[in-house]
Amino acid sequence: MQLTKNPIKQTRNGEKEKHTDDFKMKRSVVMAPESPVFFPPPLVFSPTSVKTPSSSPRSTPPKLTMVACPPRKPRETTTNTDPGSDLETVLKRKRPPMLDLTAAPAVVSWCSTTRETPERGVEVVEAEKDGYYSVYCKRGRRGPMEDRYVAEVDQDDGGAHKNAFFGVFDGHGGSKAAEFAVMNLWNNIEAAMAATRPGGEGWSMERAIREGYIKTDEDFLKEGSRGGTCCVTALISKGELAVSNAGDCRAVMSRDGTAEALTSDHNPSQANELKRIEALGGYVDCCNGVWRIQGTLAVSRGIGDRYLKEWVIAEPETRTLRIRPEFEFLILASDGLWDKVTNQEAVDVVRPYFVGVENPNTLLACKKLAELSFKRGSLDDISVIIIQLQHFLP
Repeated sequence: MQLTKNPIKQTRNGEKEKHTDDFKMKRSVVMAPESPVFFPPPLVFSPTSVKTPSSSPRSTPPKLTMVACPPRKPRETTTNTDPGSDLETVLKRKRPPMLDLTAAPAVVSWCSTTRETPERGVEVVEAEKDGYYSVYCKRGRRGPMEDRYVAEVDQDDGGAHKNAFFGVFDGHGGSKAAEFAVMNLWNNIEAAMAATRPGGEGWSMERAIREGYIKTDEDFLKEGSRGGTCCVTALISKGELAVSNAGDCRAVMSRDGTAEALTSDHNPSQANELKRIEALGGYVDCCNGVWRIQGTLAVSRGIGDRYLKEWVIAEPETRTLRIRPEFEFLILASDGLWDKVTNQEAVDVVRPYFVGVENPNTLLACKKLAELSFKRGSLDDISVIIIQLQHFLP
């Protein structure tokens, strides 16, 4: 199965896609310090001034201590033995030289990566393919969109759509990690599946997905770029559905109208994630009501985040199911949706546009979900993919 490599739209011929604005997202790193997921690392005043606490995550972090400045040298005075000289008076009244204001002083950025400020024109990205899936991405209120997605359906010789790959990638600290995952994750998964013959010893779809995630993470770290991305993906192959995630993007399926979460969010506040982080020498602290690793990152798994890589792993959790007639649709979305909309609410919003309708309008359902989260106060980017599972029945 061959996928297109466009980080913004991952569709084949026949897809209907429109942009509400002509602007196309640039491949650039944009820092968003106010993001609820990513905080810039704290300033360090001295190599010996800050110590990493080893206490529990609920203890109060130690205060930063500044190194005291050395005392100023005594001001030198000019002594004059001539009582009639007024040299001392002249020195006291002498004015300092005028400041040169013709050129602004150079400011050294704390970030070594080139920072660009793209136009704020991209608001919405929409895509759909013959009713098999629909995509809707809405920019948040904090800055340029950092979410990316991939959606690809492969048709076999018999004319039935059997294989597909979908993914939502929620970037933080810039969009570069999300774009890199869109371009490389599926290729790495496919290469891992091809390396071991299906049905052979040790072969499994879960193993191939795991190797694909880890290989993508390793390759991105070699790029030396900042930032990271959370991921949720769905791989469909001959009636088998494998859903994976690393981070707090989530997959929710409707089983006869009942919401079933197929992934679990990877947050530092989770007991198993907290135990793993502390076992590796890290700590979790509460900052503005959000638990963060080393007081910085609010997710514990993902691709990238090289400065926290000791604790932020890229290993996904995968769940594999055989698609059955009662499986109606699958929702993949970033936390911009799930922070404000519950799993069952999302299913209840989508079903009227899907069940009992001759031509399901899942694109409109995607829009309704994003609008609901936006009206409830979501400030984050919101990306939603709805997949109609009945088209992939074995």
